[in-house]
Amino acid sequence: MFIVFGGLFLAVLASGVGPCGSQSVHNVQWLPCQFVDESLNLNEGGHMETKYHHRNAALQFGLLGDRPINQDVITFLAVASKVDMRRYVEGGEDTLQCEIRRYSTGGIVMRWPGLGAQEHDIWFTCTLTHTEGLFVTTTFLRHTPAQEGNQEPIQVADRELLTTSAAMVVMTRTPSVAVGLMKDQTLHCQFAVDHKQASVTVEWRLQRRGERTKIFSYSSRSGKTEGSGVSVKAIGAGNASLKLPLTSQASEGTYMCSVHVPPLYGSHDITLNIHEPPRVSVNVGSSLALTLGGEQKVVCDAEGYYPLDVNIEWLREPSGSSFLPEVLKNVLYSSHRHNKDGTYSLSAFFLLQPGLDDSGYKYTCRVHHQALRIPVRKSFTLTVSEQDSLWYVLVFGFIITMSGLLLWLVPQYLNAKKKSARKAF
Repeated sequence: MFIVFGGLFLAVLASGVGPCGSQSVHNVQWLPCQFVDESLNLNEGGHMETKYHHRNAALQFGLLGDRPINQDVITFLAVASKVDMRRYVEGGEDTLQCEIRRYSTGGIVMRWPGLGAQEHDIWFTCTLTHTEGLFVTTTFLRHTPAQEGNQEPIQVADRELLTTSAAMVVMTRTPSVAVGLMKDQTLHCQFAVDHKQASVTVEWRLQRRGERTKIFSYSSRSGKTEGSGVSVKAIGAGNASLKLPLTSQASEGTYMCSVHVPPLYGSHDITLNIHEPPRVSVNVGSSLALTLGGEQKVVCDAEGYYPLDVNIEWLREPSGSSFLPEVLKNVLYSSHRHNKDGTYSLSAFFLLQPGLDDSGYKYTCRVHHQALRIPVRKSFTLTVSEQDSLWYVLVFGFIITMSGLLLWLVPQYLNAKKKSARKAF
């Protein structure tokens, strides 16, 4: 099966405004960037090593022949092509981080099928990252050097202008995902190229606990598909998103979506973490009444959470107080219990032996866990009362009655015993 990618770039262009409805930066003329340049140097051991140099640069959008807007930095002029990277990002300039690097084709020398490409073109990548983690997009910029046939890396001077054309983009809107157990989850991966009938290979791999596993692959050249979770029809429109089975602990790891259009290879890592919040309960109601001298074991249970780390505290404060609550020190903890579904549970408890001055205090169990946006709190208010005086009267009356009865029964018993002894003789 061979899929024609004629409408590939249109599918991504249509997604310029994301699900959050944030404003597109389609009209931005330029973005400040860091150009991470590199050079090969001979180290003290006689071996070649790569050194990286961070240089100020600008990514400028315009037409062939445009002059730099900022003449104090290196300018990468992205001229019009069927792939306009501004269509794939959201937010303003202050929410984007731009980084440009050299890209090596690994010794593959071939003419890119796009319009105006030459066999001796050199490549750069431009990665735009949203500062709040909404997306990451990598665009491959093609530059035709003035000197034909030179395979050595070109030297880029300060304030130099390099005219480029966007040839391919690979992006994800889910660079980091936190999801609960037994949930549906789709990992977003999208791409576009600047020409029709592109030979595309898409792969998904999972890196987990030091092992890398291929979970899907597709080649448009051979039509061969391995694995599941990605729609081959959607790949033809530039959508390589992966739909996961219902999530479990085994779903955690780093997923790698890669798109190979020779000689370019683009990929993005997507981190997926399972976050299941705890269910918190206390073994008493919203109020607890005790008499002076009484006691109560108070237990706070946090159940069904993942991952393991959880923090349970018992707090004490006068009702209506505006001061910071006191953290109780006499709290004991159970061991972590590992549940059948892979989640964990923990209990925190203490023995409450209140005095009259503890009456009116509020006791709160506070639970922190990374799956919770804010801590969970469960509270009760304590009321302590003295024992009822009627109870004392009843007890005292009972003691007097029993004492009188004993005083009457004992002589009667002794007299009966003496009479019985006389009759025996």
